[in-house]
Amino acid sequence: MSVSLRDLVRWQFDLTWALFEYHLERLEPADFRWEPAGHCWTMRPGPDGGWVPDWADTEPDPVPVPTIAWLTWHIGWWWSVASDHAHGRPARERADIGWPGAGEATLGWLRDLRVGWLAYLDGLTDAELDATVSFPWPADSGHTVAHLLGWVNAELMKNAAEIGQLRLLRAVGEPA
Repeated sequence: MSVSLRDLVRWQFDLTWALFEYHLERLEPADFRWEPAGHCWTMRPGPDGGWVPDWADTEPDPVPVPTIAWLTWHIGWWWSVASDHAHGRPARERADIGWPGAGEATLGWLRDLRVGWLAYLDGLTDAELDATVSFPWPADSGHTVAHLLGWVNAELMKNAAEIGQLRLLRAVGEPA
């Protein structure tokens, strides 16, 4: 039996999402901004009533521990921009990607991104998988839509694991 590349990527995405959904279903609003260490990146109230992510253009050393709030914004940011590129739309800037806040609003946002991504993925032809794409790489990298799909799966898997680990640590509380 031969499996197409698109079908394999779709299967991998579905598996990753199922593992992610296990944690999403169990998140409580207080989990989002819980800071597991003194050196964290999180979402902070902004001057306009929205949320602003901690950010540095050059990665700090040591790297801050992200909160679930920051990670869910991060997923929304990179996935929104990946979708912009995939659909040939002008890519939004990082500051243009708002975080809905702790709880159901963010969970709904992430689930909506999934639905949109699946519609895109399911509509792709084999020929479109070979088209070049310039995100998240330089425009002349030669990477294809197939690379983008693999990158989305890997990035989602990494962020889902980070959120899951933070949720588990918060659930068990401080060590005895």
